[in-house]
Amino acid sequence: MTRRVLTFAVLFAVWLLWSGHYTGMLLSFGVLSCLLCVWLTARMERVAGAQRDYRLGLRWIPYGPWLLVEIVKSNVDVARAILSRDLKIQPQLVRLKATQKTDMARVIYANSITLTPGTITLDVRGDDFLVHALLDATAEGVLSGEMDRRCTALEGGS
Repeated sequence: MTRRVLTFAVLFAVWLLWSGHYTGMLLSFGVLSCLLCVWLTARMERVAGAQRDYRLGLRWIPYGPWLLVEIVKSNVDVARAILSRDLKIQPQLVRLKATQKTDMARVIYANSITLTPGTITLDVRGDDFLVHALLDATAEGVLSGEMDRRCTALEGGS
């Protein structure tokens, strides 16, 4: 119960910060939407049969800035390719194996790939990922395994 109250409080605080509107009707919509999110989360945990432990601790601290730098670098590469006169794109599908052991780490990995411009995770089946890459450089970036290693480190692996 404490976790649900804390989750509601954090959701509502974020909603207040991002909303910037503090009229009665909008505040009530914010409360209702946050309550709905907490209720849906509790229902999903009951249906799944067990609560999940999704704590990352402080391991996300080096990963977040690294991911932001990768997003910026990839954004520059994609923009350069698209804005060039001869449209230097090389679309391709890449299959790779993920080394993460937890579902949460695989979700973070798949979403990190998709957040990086020029790549999108199309399919995840177990530890097999299908990724669409717009450029050779973005495909090589995914195949290098650096992001995979860093996502594995998020769950406490090497």
